[in-house]
Amino acid sequence: MNPVALLTPTYGRDLEICTLLCESVDRHVTSFSRHYLLVPDCDLPLFAPLASERRIIIPASSFLPDWLRPLPRMIQRKRRQFWWSLRTKPVHGWHIQQVLKIAATISLPYERFCILDSDIVFFRDFDLARFEYPNRIPLLKMQGAVTADQPRHSRWLETSHRLLGLPTPPFPAPDFIGHIIFWDKLTTRTMVDRIEAATGVSWIEALCRTREFSEYLLYGFLVENDPDAAQRHSVVPKTQCISYWDDPTLSKDELKGLLRRADKDDVAFSIASFSGTPVATIREVVAESDAILAPSLAPAAAEFAASC
Repeated sequence: MNPVALLTPTYGRDLEICTLLCESVDRHVTSFSRHYLLVPDCDLPLFAPLASERRIIIPASSFLPDWLRPLPRMIQRKRRQFWWSLRTKPVHGWHIQQVLKIAATISLPYERFCILDSDIVFFRDFDLARFEYPNRIPLLKMQGAVTADQPRHSRWLETSHRLLGLPTPPFPAPDFIGHIIFWDKLTTRTMVDRIEAATGVSWIEALCRTREFSEYLLYGFLVENDPDAAQRHSVVPKTQCISYWDDPTLSKDELKGLLRRADKDDVAFSIASFSGTPVATIREVVAESDAILAPSLAPAAAEFAASC
């Protein structure tokens, strides 16, 4: 068996919440090989204290081509870093994080990966043994969730199909975007091969030229349209993570209320960083989570794993 590796693309502004993620992984997540943090080269010193026997900090330059380089920090907009090249328009850190997920999956020495964004916090135990290669892994698919009145998602839907050389499906279409996402190496390699065949350039250049894309939609629609890839996955309608995508900042009581709505098989939550919810507040609630939540039920976790 080949154990699952964890991937987290992150950067300096997310250091505090990423630290909380790492602490929660160390406390609750088992049966994984390594936890890789993928960070801009300039942020390596910030994340160095998080390194351990099982957590490796890797600079972004390890996975990016020489022609794609970060702009100096003094040239920023809204404190966000950009990468530039002579081949494409500048791309910002959010795009680079998507590229790094793909590049790390096809480069690192494991067959299965669990992708965890910086803002995920585990509050219950999560054993990844069930998802080791060659077992099937879950593919999040929310049927009919992408509609024509969603400007960003509808553009991502169109670009995903163009990049893969597929006809754009009618609306409503499925959505594959969520938290605690599993990827398979061979499937990811097939995805980048399809992108290069459809665009005639390297997959990284194709994504940087496009800019408006979603790595999760690319992966999800590749699986939907490749019978071999589909055999490696089991479709699930949700992940085991409570997601808060809204703008308003959550108070401590509101965050507690969010956790009380957790299903018995939920193991983590994610509060979008743009909500501005203080990490100190999240820490307080995590410290009290045992009193807030009903105990995790082993049969529930087994039931979820069996569906995969």
